Amino acid sequence: MAFDNLKENLSGIDANVRSFIENNREYYQLKGFKILMKGTTTFAKILLIGSILFLALLLFSLAVSYGIGQALDNTFYGFLIVGVFYLVLCFIAYLLRDKLDKPIIKMFSKYYYDEDDNT
Repeated sequence: MAFDNLKENLSGIDANVRSFIENNREYYQLKGFKILMKGTTTFAKILLIGSILFLALLLFSLAVSYGIGQALDNTFYGFLIVGVFYLVLCFIAYLLRDKLDKPIIKMFSKYYYDEDDNT
């Protein structure tokens, strides 16, 4: 009797452990999918907005370069001034590149270690 009771309990424990492992696996698959989709949609938004912003900046830069060139009576100098401005901007961004790590890691860790798993 006791042996049969122990056997039934072990069978129940085995079924519960298998169920727990399966549910845990499914949970982490869904969590991984959620993180992957948030990253993908964020990347797509950044790419779309960045492309439009790049085109606007390009046209604006051409207009400013041409305008400066007209004011100086030499279009070459207008384009040169805007080009040097972008080189200075690039140099400043290069100097501050290490400061970008913390905000980026903080932003993406919010998606990975979020407290609200219902979304």
